[in-house]
Amino acid sequence: MEVELESILGMTEVWFIHGNHDTDSDADYDHLFGSALADRNLHGRVALVDGVRIAGLGGVFRGQVWTPPVDWLYESSKEFTACCGRGNRWRDGLPRKHRSSVFPEDYFRLVSQRADILVAHEAPSAHPHGFEAIDELARSLRVGKAFHGLHHDCLDYSRDRVRLGFATFGVGFCGVTDMDGGCIRPGKFDYARAGRNR
Repeated sequence: MEVELESILGMTEVWFIHGNHDTDSDADYDHLFGSALADRNLHGRVALVDGVRIAGLGGVFRGQVWTPPVDWLYESSKEFTACCGRGNRWRDGLPRKHRSSVFPEDYFRLVSQRADILVAHEAPSAHPHGFEAIDELARSLRVGKAFHGLHHDCLDYSRDRVRLGFATFGVGFCGVTDMDGGCIRPGKFDYARAGRNR
């Protein structure tokens, strides 16, 4: 990752969350989790970045682990690994695919903390494929803004602001969004998907 971002490393702090495709292959996983910037993964924690508290929840909800509001099958990655069978393990641990699954332990590690911004791969309920669990997490953190990826679109959530209790912004595929939700670089599918029904 540091090779791809080399041109901006001297200009800004780089922080990230992982998405579901970051565990598609060994190379994808290693380029992110084995990078010199691996300690900048916000997943499951709150970091102070330039005076702003940013919480991160990387990965996706998967039915084999937990898809809220349904009760979870496994609370932790350790519990899943113990039950998955030796042949399913990757590098003698959690299967690679599930290294981008949201486990309840990751989610609840954030619940009692405070943040100004939530960055999650999964979307809140304002998105047609979003989750109320993300709404609840954002409210428990008392964030003013939440940003999400995953769906490769950047929908207008302004009408949901009051209902949610926080502003929400989607970051499109390969898009760049500023901390106020302003578009710096549109995602590749933003214009094509702008009219998606919600």
